[in-house]
Amino acid sequence: MHRLKTLLRNLVFAFIAAIVLFEEWGWVPLAALFARLARLPLWAWVEQRIRLLPPWCALLIFGLPVIALLPVKLIAVYLFAHGLRGPGVLLLLGAKLIGTAVAARLFQLTEPALMQLPWFARWYPRWKDWKDQLIEQVHQSGPWQAARQLKVRAWVWWASFRTRM
Repeated sequence: MHRLKTLLRNLVFAFIAAIVLFEEWGWVPLAALFARLARLPLWAWVEQRIRLLPPWCALLIFGLPVIALLPVKLIAVYLFAHGLRGPGVLLLLGAKLIGTAVAARLFQLTEPALMQLPWFARWYPRWKDWKDQLIEQVHQSGPWQAARQLKVRAWVWWASFRTRM
């Protein structure tokens, strides 16, 4: 029973770690990509309005990507159910990328308002600490270290290949 419990805990940890790492990997660059849209006058105007929202409206806006992408995820489940795994996976990955980009940018815009909500201001630092500890744990793991070494070797090989050409 103890082994089963340990196995389940490790599987849940791996699943959560994968999601958190994906979010962490994409959060900053995808938010920066969306921030470039602020060069457009209409987009800049919309972003300014979002920055000025009161806390509860900011919370609703920040939650919008989750709600908006639910039908897309249900379509992906439908595709899976009908044996269309490739399109289902592509749809899920696309939805995850777009959702992460939108959520990251919205968080940048709404964070000051969200921090005015007492419960958010209390729980967000705890979430961030937990997430940072999880990421540090993953970075210290054997598979992560091996993947990092493989990446370094691949870049060294690529650089030497390019210089020979």
